[in-house]
Amino acid sequence: MVSRILSRHGTALASTAGEHQRREHFDDGALEREARAGTRRVTSLSTELEDVSEVEYRQIRLEKVVLVGLELPRATAASASILDAADAQDVETSLAELAALAETAGSEVLDALIQKRDHPDPATYLGSGKAKELAEMVRAAGADTVIVDSELAPSQRRALEDVVRVKVVDRTALILDIFAQHAKSREGKAQVELAQLEYLLPRLRGWGESMSRQAGGRVADGQGIGSRGPGETKIELDRRRIRDRMVKLRREIKAMAPSREVKRGSRRRGPIPSVAIAGYTNAGKSSLMNALTGAGLMVQDALFATLDPTVRRAETADGRVYTLTDTVGFVRNLPHELIEAFRSTLEEVAGADLVLHVVDAAHPDPLAQIAAVRHVLADIPGALDVPELLVLNKADLADTVTLAALRTQLSGALIVSAHTGEGITGLEERIAQLLPRPDVQVDLVVPYSRGDLVSRFHADGEIDAVDYQEAGTRLCGRVDAVLAAELQAAAQGPTTQASAAERPV
Repeated sequence: MVSRILSRHGTALASTAGEHQRREHFDDGALEREARAGTRRVTSLSTELEDVSEVEYRQIRLEKVVLVGLELPRATAASASILDAADAQDVETSLAELAALAETAGSEVLDALIQKRDHPDPATYLGSGKAKELAEMVRAAGADTVIVDSELAPSQRRALEDVVRVKVVDRTALILDIFAQHAKSREGKAQVELAQLEYLLPRLRGWGESMSRQAGGRVADGQGIGSRGPGETKIELDRRRIRDRMVKLRREIKAMAPSREVKRGSRRRGPIPSVAIAGYTNAGKSSLMNALTGAGLMVQDALFATLDPTVRRAETADGRVYTLTDTVGFVRNLPHELIEAFRSTLEEVAGADLVLHVVDAAHPDPLAQIAAVRHVLADIPGALDVPELLVLNKADLADTVTLAALRTQLSGALIVSAHTGEGITGLEERIAQLLPRPDVQVDLVVPYSRGDLVSRFHADGEIDAVDYQEAGTRLCGRVDAVLAAELQAAAQGPTTQASAAERPV
């Protein structure tokens, strides 16, 4: 079982293992992948609790790790939010995905441990005997970090660290770390930092006696008369600074929202439809966007390779223009802090006219991926109301029996391969069918002086006929209500408009 986990069997990466290296030559992300791969662990830097300083503890990444998971009865697992109730394959698949997450963060996975229990131990998550066994495994393997496949309570993490004597992180902290490494935009970095601080605040812990020291007002905050007193302990000072930083970050993110709204509004004011690509991490969303638009986005065989949304222009076969947005991937048990912090980004999905839900058809359990994505979308107001088109990607890697079964279970889903181009034409045709169409029929003559309206009619409308007459350009077709009103006003001429303007309101 451990060998299967370490080989990433059953993960989002397993379907592309050995295949992705040659694919990565077809996009423009080579420099970014090289930069990410350039971050490597410093082997001389220890992370044992008795050696590491507070600053080092917070900054160290890319460790040698041992994975830990619990195999729980289904009813208990559902109530503890450790496994999806519908996911009967349980801990092995989840732990294999944890191994892939750890590798994406740059860690070296050395070993894994699974315990079968009725419920997590409230003190150390594992039972006391298994925790001691884990400590021996950590020492034997030379690991310096333990990653637990669940979200640990602060007391559980502290107690488990006291037993194993190395750093313990949970699944949530690991995902937050990956986001912190991959965020590029100013807004994305602020969102990730806010999520990290929200997670860190109740879990802040100091090593030794340094965090219990008290400082007077002058030392603690640069204040003088009137602020002296017993002062704050160092851990209290850290907590206050974290809260202050969180307030500042929320203010910054709120200030960035209008810019995003302006960009989104400029697209929505016109009749240009929008399509959002959503799906499980590493399902091939960026590859599909490259296939549809030639965007040249970075493609990497890693979880959460894309964090910042990217918008590109696309066009249907009949000439209608629409926007295509690549969004962040989802994963099971996605931290609530991230959903809240990235709400403004995820709202791109809720504001779309169509969602392309990309599914890895070569994954061992694609139905669980679909359920995880829809679970996250349910937390975004209006996201589940947007029409959804399931796209089963990586058809070149999936076997025909699996594809046939998925086609039966998921009626209306399209099977494509972003790598080979299989099914892309059919997908483009299906997108054109599902996009909203202009609903106002017009047949009028627009003066030659209003060539701007004629240009918009060509760009945004559906054209039945265009005829050039002595009085102007005759336009026959369908447009949206806003453009129809402008065309009607132009066709009526200045006299009619002037008399209409003089009428009392």
